[in-house]
Amino acid sequence: MPKIDMHRFYTSAIAKHGISAQGVNWASKCNQELRFEALCKLLPKQLQDSTLVDAGCGFGDFYLYLEKCNNLPKSYIGIDTLYEMVQIASENTASEILHKDICKEDLPYAEFYLCSGALNVLTPFEVQLFVSNCYKHSQKGFIFNALEGKNESETYTYLTKEQIDKLAKALSVGEVVFLDGYLEDDITVGFFR
Repeated sequence: MPKIDMHRFYTSAIAKHGISAQGVNWASKCNQELRFEALCKLLPKQLQDSTLVDAGCGFGDFYLYLEKCNNLPKSYIGIDTLYEMVQIASENTASEILHKDICKEDLPYAEFYLCSGALNVLTPFEVQLFVSNCYKHSQKGFIFNALEGKNESETYTYLTKEQIDKLAKALSVGEVVFLDGYLEDDITVGFFR
């Protein structure tokens, strides 16, 4: 059973805040960009020769961030489970945006997969499915951020480093990299082959 009704969770945020960082339930654009900066620290410095899939792409904000930084990848594909997000991201990025359930469906292959925020509203079992499917379809690595800690929440899922290490071991991840300290209760993780 889902932790929350994701459709209502996001459509009510869009109705209240519009197409903005708060519209995808980030506290602020600043917090969203701090997470994007952390993700970029684990990606190649220059993405022009890399293929990238943005899993749970929302409005395509990570693509727009890379565009602002003049560091777009050779190929970008966004994926989101909510049709409203797919439509908006398609308009915002003029890129291929797929409407898929990342936990269940077959995904395209790319050198790198990344995810910013989508894991936070999944159940722990869904987090395992999501991470496993993204890592399986990445040729070099999967980079994601998550809420860190042992907090209990009816809405959000928190992960400990021990839980992440256990998942990495189950997936036979070659190298695990952790970045923290940029926001309270937040961690960025790289699963590399």
